[in-house]
Amino acid sequence: MKSSETAIQKIGTVPIDYLVIGHITKDLINSSERLGGTATFSGLTANALGLRTGIITSSSGDIDLSSLEELWINNIISEHTTTFRNISDGISRNQFLYKIASPLTKSDVPEMPSPPKILHLGPVADEVDPNILSCFPQSMKCLTPQGWFRKRDEENRVIMKPWAAYEQVLSLSDAAVISLDDLNKDEVSIAKMAASIPVLAVTENYKGARVYWQNDVRFFSAPEVEYVDDTGAGDIFSAAFFYRYFFTKDPWEAARFAVSIASWSVERMYLESIPTMLEITKAKTEVVGY
Repeated sequence: MKSSETAIQKIGTVPIDYLVIGHITKDLINSSERLGGTATFSGLTANALGLRTGIITSSSGDIDLSSLEELWINNIISEHTTTFRNISDGISRNQFLYKIASPLTKSDVPEMPSPPKILHLGPVADEVDPNILSCFPQSMKCLTPQGWFRKRDEENRVIMKPWAAYEQVLSLSDAAVISLDDLNKDEVSIAKMAASIPVLAVTENYKGARVYWQNDVRFFSAPEVEYVDDTGAGDIFSAAFFYRYFFTKDPWEAARFAVSIASWSVERMYLESIPTMLEITKAKTEVVGY
């Protein structure tokens, strides 16, 4: 595991293209555990897309970060690592949240030689302070706000909670991705969110995703694939979407690209789901009418 001091020095001296802020997680799988979280899957995807990628996170010393060795990490040492158990069949998912690492605030953001091209706030357990957005006014500010809608019940089951500050935070951002399931299929909330931010993508699991932009909405169907494991698929979609939107300024193209990348990811297990160069090239060169 990298020390916090070394990580801070690296992230402070190397220009970052894509900065994702949120908890890496310990995911319990049967009797084993593995690295997870939006920071992990989105960070590795951004790196695979050729972006110099940094992570600001918090965890204890009980988790192996060697899978992230190509990334620049500022890990704030915490008593706990955020710990989930995810149960999914490719159609529906139940989540349990057992422990939460230290919250992430503006004071955890080190000085950087230049702002990241893309800033991605990726809370998983209501742990990221939205005020971090003000640290990088020149960056494209992106959100995966699922964690701000989450709390746990007495049995540690993850359930939805209201996010009172959604309108203000979304209005300060450029693009967001959230899943239909994260909002319990609440179309009223989705419409309100879409009206508060320039671009909103809503993923719909194996079906694909819809995108709201300039008073228009379009749906992008996912290709049929052989399901193996969908852990991290939403985070892979998000990084792919933000990347493609940044470079093309076209949210329809970004959605088409990200749906393909995320769909192919579920054909492999765990971190093997991170897109390959062949898949990235294929997704960029596909010609699909929309």
